[in-house]
This record gives sequence, structure tokens and C-alpha cells, in this order.
Amino acid sequence: MTANGKTDPLWFKDAIFYELSVRSFYDSNSDGIGDFPGLIQKLDYLEDLGVNALWLLPFYPSPLKDDGFDITEYCDIHPDYGTLKDFKLFLKEAHQRGIRVVTELILNHTSDQHPWFEKSRRARAGSRYKDYYVWSETTEKFKEARVIFSDEESSNWSWDNEAKAYYWHRFYRHQPELNFENPEVQHEIIKVVDFWLKLGVDGFRLSSVAFLFEKEGTSCENLPETHVFLKKLRAHIDKHYEGKILIAEANLWPEDAAAYFGKGEECHMSFNYPLMPRLFLGLRTEDTYPIIDIMEQTPGTTPDTQWALFLRNHDEIGLEMVTEEEKDYLFKAYANDPHTKHNLGIRRRLSPLLNNDRRKMELLYTILFSLPGTPVLYYGDEIGMGDNIYLGDRFGVRTPMQWNMSLNAGFSDANPQKLYLPIITDPVYRYESVNVATHEENPSSLVWWIKNVLAMRSRLNVFGRGDMKFIDSSNAKVLCFVRSYESQRIIVVANLSQFSQATSLNFSGFNDCDITSRAWKGRSMRLRLVHTVISGFRPMRRKKRRRRSEAANCSFLKQRSPGKRYFPTTMKSACLKEKFCNPL
Repeated sequence: MTANGKTDPLWFKDAIFYELSVRSFYDSNSDGIGDFPGLIQKLDYLEDLGVNALWLLPFYPSPLKDDGFDITEYCDIHPDYGTLKDFKLFLKEAHQRGIRVVTELILNHTSDQHPWFEKSRRARAGSRYKDYYVWSETTEKFKEARVIFSDEESSNWSWDNEAKAYYWHRFYRHQPELNFENPEVQHEIIKVVDFWLKLGVDGFRLSSVAFLFEKEGTSCENLPETHVFLKKLRAHIDKHYEGKILIAEANLWPEDAAAYFGKGEECHMSFNYPLMPRLFLGLRTEDTYPIIDIMEQTPGTTPDTQWALFLRNHDEIGLEMVTEEEKDYLFKAYANDPHTKHNLGIRRRLSPLLNNDRRKMELLYTILFSLPGTPVLYYGDEIGMGDNIYLGDRFGVRTPMQWNMSLNAGFSDANPQKLYLPIITDPVYRYESVNVATHEENPSSLVWWIKNVLAMRSRLNVFGRGDMKFIDSSNAKVLCFVRSYESQRIIVVANLSQFSQATSLNFSGFNDCDITSRAWKGRSMRLRLVHTVISGFRPMRRKKRRRRSEAANCSFLKQRSPGKRYFPTTMKSACLKEKFCNPL
């Protein structure tokens, strides 16, 4: 909320998103399944962590064949998770803490148990419900469309004995695709949007938005009709609601994903998928090129749009937007066990991906929090939770949140055999040592590090709203860029190598700036990070020799030649210097 009580329409630019599954977070009634009353009890933890927006994975009624993405009712809560009354109370409690809530809007398909599909399969050709889905007497239509989950499905068509026809699905056969060519389907979706926005939801993630329409002779992806519908949806939301957002899930190259912004009349945010694998590629190869290359290909956003950034697409490192050579390298580097390979990605949590190396986790998070866009955290990653790759499908990275070292990791009081999924018992990541309580008792823990970094980021809107420009480095292992917004300028230097590195950085563009060790309001601020030096610059107000004491405080910058400064960045020192500038 702004000072005058109105909602800031650009709140998403300064947000820190936290993605969670309701059934994985906290069980309040001892049935072994997380629920909304349990989530309410943990809102204080989320507020203290520093997040101000929650992204909830599907919580709608569902047979749970695809972890809730197979919906049987759009306007209700799965009975395992509570009731609509519980959800309303959750929204109220979250908003009182300044936390916004974004939910999944699963546009393109439903469960084959949805009442719409039950009516459609029984309906006569040309009747109302028949055209709610895409039917055909042959599998020859839309042959150019790829099979996305080729490990699970051999075709995008499946035969229905009751309808005596084939129905279209882009994912699993139990998820028939809605027919968005039918105006009634579009109207039904808009009614769903109205239902949740009137309850108080702050926005939607548009799941698989690229697959809404089908057209012969095309790949049936990213068709112009999709953008026409999104404009219609956005216009409806802007007309009737204030401060609500749409986030596009479009796994595309940046210039293609940017199309979902439109000209500010489609989605407010879009995920930057290609950046995700290149952060891991750059870390493993100790080379800044993959990161710089993809960021230079990423179009800038307008003042009312924003990229969403994450280290993993909740379940996995998606590898669709890399070359075959890069994919093979990433599989060899991060997926030694074949159980970690799933469809087109690597399904693992962050800590196991990085061999539980905290310094690498801190490095990736620092880069993520510093790049242009809104960062997204995945539940449990703030304490370095492990996974169970032998559970299969998505389940290995959706195990219960580990709160303490008591029974069931403090997630539930139920019989351990009753839990929806088993607690992590891996020797390295067992819940007795990896849990929230243990981390919070240790000021040097990962969760405290994340709290401090998020607090620093929240104070500086340059990270959410500023521009970015790379600074030339003489060492390809050292990443350097500047973030600029109004009078704020922040230099970020990150060492991707496991060893200490030296580099020369071209600061000729900052001749009109000054640097001091004094923080905002005169307080000196230092934050422990890995591989990284962050420095704040301000434009010089007047030419004046710096006092000797101030120059001494800036001794970590050693000028080597005109326009260049020398940074001894090191992994071993684990030291970040955050410095801002006061007028002399």
C-alpha cells in the first residue's frame, strides 16, 4: 500500500516472491497433509524471512495425478487443504503482514474428471459442451505440434471410448485441452478470474500460456490468437480491479517471451527461462560468457513490466533453451544419477545440485538478487533442504518443509506413515540437522544470510527498477555490472571461480562519481557474502579532495591506471562490502 492508502500498481517490481505448495508447508490437523490453517501459522516466519509475495502452487480440487495441475473445479479448495473460509482468512492474515498472494491460473487444460469434460464426451456434435474441448476423428490434425512430455506420451491425441473420438492434450492424456476458439470457454475463464480476484487474490501465474490455441500448419504454440485473448483478459482486469497482475509462464527465448508483455496491455511479468541454466553453466565452467550473452539478448522492460527470475523452475533446471552441447554438459555436471533427469530438465533442489556448497549457493543467490527482475525463491531452499530423487516425478522436490528436529520434522503430528510424502532422511540433508529451528538459532546460517540480503535488497529499489550495464573485465571468470536508478548506482562484482582472481575493471564511465564507506544515514554497513563485492556510487556534487580518513576506508579499491580500478575478488575471504555514498 502507498502512503495515501492506495495500492501501488508497480508493487511487483520491488517484490520478493516465495513459491510454495500448501500441502508441503505445515499440517495443522494431523492428517499428514499441509493446509491453509497451517500456512496461516507460518506467515510470521515468511514475513521475518523478508518475502512480500507468495506464489501458491495449485490448491484446487483435483485427483492429483499431476500434483494439482489437473483441475476438477476452478472455484473451490481441495478438501485436504481446507475450505474457502480458511482461504479467505489466509488472505486476510497475509495482507495484514504486507504479503501479497499470487495463485496458479491453469488456462489450457483441465482434468479428464472435470464436469466440463464429462459433459463434452457425452454431448452430440455441435452442442454447447462438445466444443469446450478439441475433438477429432483422426490423429492427423496438428501434426507439426511437438509432444512435450515425450518420456510419458507418444502422441498429443488420445482416444475416448465414450465419445468415440480423439481428444487433444499437450501434456498428459488425463489433461484434455480446452478449446479457446470457443467464446464460451473464454467467458468461463474470465468468470474464474473474477471469482478469485473478488476474494482478494493479487494476481495469477498463467501456466503454459503459450499453448492456448491450435492452428493447422503451425506448432500450435505462441499463436497470435493467444495475445488477442491476453489483451482481452488484461483489459477486463484493469477495468474492474486495482493492483492485480498476470505472470506469463512461457519457456521461450527472451525476445519471444517479451512478446507476452505486449505494449503494456498483456502480462505484467514474464519468466526469464534461458537465464536459469546459464547461471549454472557459468558457475560450472567458471566463465561469465553464458550469463553476459543471455542478458544481452534479453530485451529491457518498460516501466510497467518486469522479468521474473529464478534458479529453478520450481521442479527442475529446464534445459529447453540451451544447445544440445550445453545440455549434454549440464547433464554430466549436475545429473550424474539418471533418476535426476526428467523430461527436458534436471529435477533436483538447489543444495544437492551444488553438492551442498554454501558458498556457491550464496554466489548464485547474490547474482539472482542483483540482476534486473523480480527474484523467486522456492520453499525450503533458504535452509538448504535436500530432495528424494527416488520418489519419482515432481515428488522428489516437494517433500514436507523441515521446521525442527522433532517427529516428522515438525511438519505434522501424524503417524509418519500417514504423511503425503516421506521426510528427507538422507545422511547429508536429514531433517535433524537441516531445519528452520536449527538455522534460526545460528546467526551464521544460510537462512540468516538470506534474511540479511533480502533486507538489503528491499531497501534499494535500484535492484527492482534500475537499469543494468556490464562493465568490461580483463578476467573472464569475474562478472561485473552496474545497476542504476535515479541517483542510485550499485556496482556488483562476482568471482565465478573457486580460486581467488584478479581483474582490471574499466570505470572510466564513473569519473563524475565518488565512492565512500559511509552508508545511508551515516551508518557503516557490511554484509557477508561469497565471491562478491557490491559498491554504491553517487554523482559528485562538487569537486573536493577526500579526507584522509575517507580515503583509508576505501582502501579495498586500488587504482592501477586512469579509468581503471583493481579488484582482488576472492572466494576464500567470503566477504562482501556494501558501500553507499554521502555528499562530501
